[in-house]
Amino acid sequence: MIQDDSTELLRGPIFHTPSPQELVYIADGGLLIRRGRIAACGPFTDVQHGHPNAATTDLRGGFLLPGFIDTHTHFPQVRIIGGMGQPLLHWLEQRALPEETRMSDTRYAAQVAQEFVHSLASHGTTTALVFGAHFALATAELFEAAAHVGLRIVCGQVFSDRHLRPELHQTAQNSYRDASELIRRFHGQRRLLYAVTPRFALSTSEAVLEMCQTLMREHPGVRFQTHINENEVEIAAVAKAFPWAEDYLAVYERYGLGGPGAVMAHNVHTTDSQLERMAGAGTSVAHCPSSNASLGSGVFPMARHLRAGVRFALGTDVGAGTGFGVMKESLQAYLMQRATPGGTVLSAAQLLYLATKAGAEALALENETGDFTPGKSADIAYMKAPEGSPLAAVLQRATAPEEVLAAMFALADAECIQEIRVAGDVVYRGTRHCAE
Repeated sequence: MIQDDSTELLRGPIFHTPSPQELVYIADGGLLIRRGRIAACGPFTDVQHGHPNAATTDLRGGFLLPGFIDTHTHFPQVRIIGGMGQPLLHWLEQRALPEETRMSDTRYAAQVAQEFVHSLASHGTTTALVFGAHFALATAELFEAAAHVGLRIVCGQVFSDRHLRPELHQTAQNSYRDASELIRRFHGQRRLLYAVTPRFALSTSEAVLEMCQTLMREHPGVRFQTHINENEVEIAAVAKAFPWAEDYLAVYERYGLGGPGAVMAHNVHTTDSQLERMAGAGTSVAHCPSSNASLGSGVFPMARHLRAGVRFALGTDVGAGTGFGVMKESLQAYLMQRATPGGTVLSAAQLLYLATKAGAEALALENETGDFTPGKSADIAYMKAPEGSPLAAVLQRATAPEEVLAAMFALADAECIQEIRVAGDVVYRGTRHCAE
């Protein structure tokens, strides 16, 4: 879809969170879009008065939120969602990796890429940090699919050279060659960015980790992603594989893999020392509550991350999780923390922050997206309760902004996603009948 230079004024209730403790709610809001960016955000009458010639789109009856940001998801795992009863390493061997080997078939990968991108958009996700495939051609298919639809995607080919199925292994030399070509083709093109992506320390040799360091040095601006401290058996295996390392994080630190724009998924079984070092480096964590529960990995120590000052946002994890819904992931984060002694009590405003602005900060995109501050990209999720739904019933009596937002996190799902915009472009429209 091609933007023009026209100005459009969206009218409807607005929610956004410029900071963790700041909930902005405008009951009759105006969101002015010019050349794909937020030009103004405020009460409708004020914005309209300042821009009387802007074409107005009336979206009252629904809600305008920033597009959701998923900071950890796996493209090759769309078709294996729902596996139960297995811990991480068994789940990988018996469920995830057999499917990931199928990505060697580029035609198959192209089909899955279409499904993956559609699933992101239809759940309100406008930006996602994605583990690509172990195969360069399959990863390219995902980049192409995302570019065609118009989503903002940060992705990379997955590197592994040991402890996985041999079909998924690649030498450091070949990984470097393939990644360099993917960076050349896609990084910084349209709404695409590249992320250097070793799967996890257990499946990568020192040669591959050194190669990752080289890529990061040669291409300033690329992001970094991996896994850390997800499962106690995994952590023990990493310690055995790298006997020189103080802990799991030290493996990555040796090769300078961390810092702003770096996201490490899970971090369930962490230490105070690791938290202190992550905070000092500016490394972020992708919190994946559904996946942590499904695989029996444990409960994310949110309070300890907050005390240490470690930045974190939400990830769906897809295959090991329960789907593509960042709002559902937010609800799961709330529930798991509430059910855990010493857990963090999250407000609806904090859930919105975790689902939007926190993800932008984790990806070093806070100046580009995540809220409706003028100058940022017009990345928007327009949500509306389906007619006759429990959410529609609750919203009839809800009055306070926190009450409305809490109901949305408790009850909203993909049926509520009516329109998604990225940089002002409509990239998805729902077709379900909704309540007026």
